Amino acid sequence: MRPLKRLAAAGAALFLAGCATVSPDGGFGTVQQLTKERTGQTATWQRPDAQADSAKARVDELLQQPLTADSAVELAFLNNKGLQASFSELGIAESDLVRAGRLRNPSFTFGRLSGNGAVEIDRSILFDVLGLLTMPLAKQVEQARFEQAQLQAAFEAVGVAADTRRAYFSAVAAQELVKYFGQVKEAAQASSELARRMAHTGNFSKLTQMREQAFYADATAQLARAQHQAVAERERLTRLLGLGSDQLNFKLPERLPELPKSAVEPKDAEQTAMDKRLDVLMAKRSADAVAKSLGLTKATRVVNVLNFGYANRSQTGEARSNGYLIELELPLFDFGVARLLRAEATYMQAVNRTAQVAINAQSEVRESYSAYRTAFDLAQHYRDEVVPLRKRISEENLLRYNGMLISVFELLADSREQVSSITGYVEALRDFWVTDTNLQTALTGRSPDASATERPSAKAALAAGGAH
Repeated sequence: MRPLKRLAAAGAALFLAGCATVSPDGGFGTVQQLTKERTGQTATWQRPDAQADSAKARVDELLQQPLTADSAVELAFLNNKGLQASFSELGIAESDLVRAGRLRNPSFTFGRLSGNGAVEIDRSILFDVLGLLTMPLAKQVEQARFEQAQLQAAFEAVGVAADTRRAYFSAVAAQELVKYFGQVKEAAQASSELARRMAHTGNFSKLTQMREQAFYADATAQLARAQHQAVAERERLTRLLGLGSDQLNFKLPERLPELPKSAVEPKDAEQTAMDKRLDVLMAKRSADAVAKSLGLTKATRVVNVLNFGYANRSQTGEARSNGYLIELELPLFDFGVARLLRAEATYMQAVNRTAQVAINAQSEVRESYSAYRTAFDLAQHYRDEVVPLRKRISEENLLRYNGMLISVFELLADSREQVSSITGYVEALRDFWVTDTNLQTALTGRSPDASATERPSAKAALAAGGAH
């Protein structure tokens, strides 16, 4: 019994030393740091009721004033339920990590046989010795999965922040465009009405009058489309902010932020993406985790079950017998070759996916910067050339109209063209802020074009490699 006692004592010591406990913040501190570095805002995981109450108070406070891009992101971090649900993956991953650091519960068997006036009773208790021996490697696998879940949570938060910024700029621009399209309609309506009256008195041709009427009809349709677009963009922003039907009266500014004085020139953009982008880091961690899982698969390739325990037998009229029991899987039919091949294929799959993610990231950085620079130059061109030129033309036409050198119809047509140039600048400015968001996301966060259905899942990426 002495070897048995020594083994039990060693097992108990290893068990106590390897027991993992749940961390106070559930590992969310790392998620907050990763998110703040990439968005400038701190994500919030609302678990206790007290946190939910404070978050609701902050949401109400933010809704009392016109939203900015930053306050919209903060509001989404506080109130987006889908994001809060994705944070729960951290709790799942941490529970798996804790379980990996604890020995599986022992199993107890009891048997009773009776006959011919005799009763035989068997008792045994078995411990998972193989689980004890492979516990350090299993903990490494689950630790890698937990770190992957932290990256995944930050990845989701950065995605929500980028989507919110894009939706915010689009909503503000759409709201602003409605105002200008309304001015176009008013000018077209005045021109159409004047043309109708002049045609009625015989001072205007029917064809010219119908052209003015057609332009007014087109301007009316254009305004209707712009009004719906403004509603659609606002509702898209509402969904990202997680606002209910009783919170729809949030305020947006009347104008987009002004164009910055100069465009940014990122240095070593591709290398920054390799070092900072979350999808690249996730792919690397996934490959590392699968490699560790491959090592665990190799360690348990032949023997996948090894239980050791204490056995006791008693029989009527006889002394009780004590001993030990070993349960060992015999590799007669399955030598673990299939499991090993599967693990190796999973590892190579992870390696190749990591390489592809890196290639895509470098390409997306180059494309995002090209779009950003083009949008900046175009918005600057509208601001410095097109809009001022249109304004000077309008002023000159007004002088010519006052001197009776042009007709009122030419003056109204010029007014419509001036508004058209302003709407072009608004759209160019919106595109700049959207591409600015895309560039920052491509540098340190994730693919700017990734949708919710395309977001990688840490659990899915590692599930295949975790089978052992």
